[in-house]
Amino acid sequence: MNTIIEFISQPWPWYVAGPIIALVMFSLLLLGKSFGISSNLRTMCSIAGAGKSCEFFDFNWKSQVWNLVFALGLVIGGLISHLYLTPDAEVHISQATINDLQAFGLDKPGSSLVPTSIFNWESLFTLKGLIFIVVGGFLIGFGTRYAGGCTSGHAISGLSDLQLPSLIAVIGFFIGGLIMTYLILPHLLTL
Repeated sequence: MNTIIEFISQPWPWYVAGPIIALVMFSLLLLGKSFGISSNLRTMCSIAGAGKSCEFFDFNWKSQVWNLVFALGLVIGGLISHLYLTPDAEVHISQATINDLQAFGLDKPGSSLVPTSIFNWESLFTLKGLIFIVVGGFLIGFGTRYAGGCTSGHAISGLSDLQLPSLIAVIGFFIGGLIMTYLILPHLLTL
């Protein structure tokens, strides 16, 4: 049993994970389905009855139940992985990234999944925490809806389906990420 857990919990190389993702995407294409996590919000709103007051949510949500089950599996799988298969809580990032983040004043970068000096309840009531947690969360939700999908929907599903809007969206994601990383984030971290 320990051998299986050691095998599963090791970092998997790209040539294992990549073909598995491709196999899933080809299977979805053959079944006429498209994968996307953010589309589950529309499904959940429709289940809650939002379709009675908004046309966007008025659709046959039962056809998307498989995507909800998939998302639930991701959450459960992530929880199991974090609780039982992760040997330590440290995030393995490069020393150069650690040095850069320490230069911005972050304490112990890579010691946890997120910088706990920013993402905690006390920080929520500060300007920095409000921007990172509340404004950042709103912008992610707005951007996902405005772009017609999230990074997984466009970069994994949309590109494998050769959709031009997904290519444009992915290019936009990278440009936005570079602008955020090099032009905006350094100023936000000094607040």
